[in-house]
Amino acid sequence: MNSLIEENYLKALFNMANEAGEVNVTELSRRLEIKMPTVTSMMKKLSDKKLVLYESYKPLRLSEKGKKEAGLIIRKHRLTEMFLVEKMHLGWEDVHDIAEQIEHIQSPVFFEKMDELLGYPKVDPHGSPIPDKSGKIVWKEYNKLSDCREGETAKLAAVINTSSDFLKFLNGREMRLGVKIKIRSIEPFDKSMVVSYGKRQAEVLSNVVCERILVEKEG
Repeated sequence: MNSLIEENYLKALFNMANEAGEVNVTELSRRLEIKMPTVTSMMKKLSDKKLVLYESYKPLRLSEKGKKEAGLIIRKHRLTEMFLVEKMHLGWEDVHDIAEQIEHIQSPVFFEKMDELLGYPKVDPHGSPIPDKSGKIVWKEYNKLSDCREGETAKLAAVINTSSDFLKFLNGREMRLGVKIKIRSIEPFDKSMVVSYGKRQAEVLSNVVCERILVEKEG
């Protein structure tokens, strides 16, 4: 059984590898806000447990066993977020910190029941895929809203940034998963967009916002 701290390392490595490909000790130290010697020591420990492939001055990689362990932690986190939104009616901006605590519960039956009560969802409240019982993730190919062209219509499928501030920003503009967005115009200078959706006919979104929204193009 892995400790809470070890699980946090595995999850961070998994997420960083999916975001950037290669990960080194310096980047992991920065992400976790932990001193490099401490991170290096943990990598050696996880390497001894056959969870991480670690060699000095080379990129860090999760072993197949490590990927499975990390995937199962993420599964518990995302199922919990979905449960908190769907069954406890919390906002999608309020569930991350709670899920961070619950994901470390070592009871498979607890999360199997949660999955059943939710109807076996494939994605969490932010549109991120939920790993299956073996820790595997099926990734869907989405476009960034910023890559859409004038005149196109796209459905909001997921968000890249799940910080509370960003989700509250979207709440304030009544943007949620499933909403259909029509791109009315794109400003050539800064790539900001004027879009319409729901009852909003001329909402201006900055390029920073559009880069963080993932969509499925219509037609």
